[in-house]
Amino acid sequence: MPIIRILPHPEYCPQGDTLEAPAGTSLCEAMLENGIPIEHACEMSCACTTCHVIVKEGMGSLGEMDESEEDLLDRAWGLTPTSRLSCQAILSNQDVTIEIPRYSINHARENH
Repeated sequence: MPIIRILPHPEYCPQGDTLEAPAGTSLCEAMLENGIPIEHACEMSCACTTCHVIVKEGMGSLGEMDESEEDLLDRAWGLTPTSRLSCQAILSNQDVTIEIPRYSINHARENH
């Protein structure tokens, strides 16, 4: 199983984390299933940018970005050339290192 390395984030995982997830799993699903409460205001339907992550290593391990994800990413806070929506970034067989941006555009978080 591929390994997902998550760089430290002050709110979601202050020490950083390392988790395993089966190929075919989205980064968002893997984090949620392992207790990392990344925002996902649209419930992983590719309708917002709250689950935005920056891929630091292993971009080739993720499925191709479709047009709707590309369009939404234009609105993400802290956009980089290696930004992805974690709900749309599907793992293959290689390890990935990601950073969760400090902020998102979601101003009214649910369940806080």
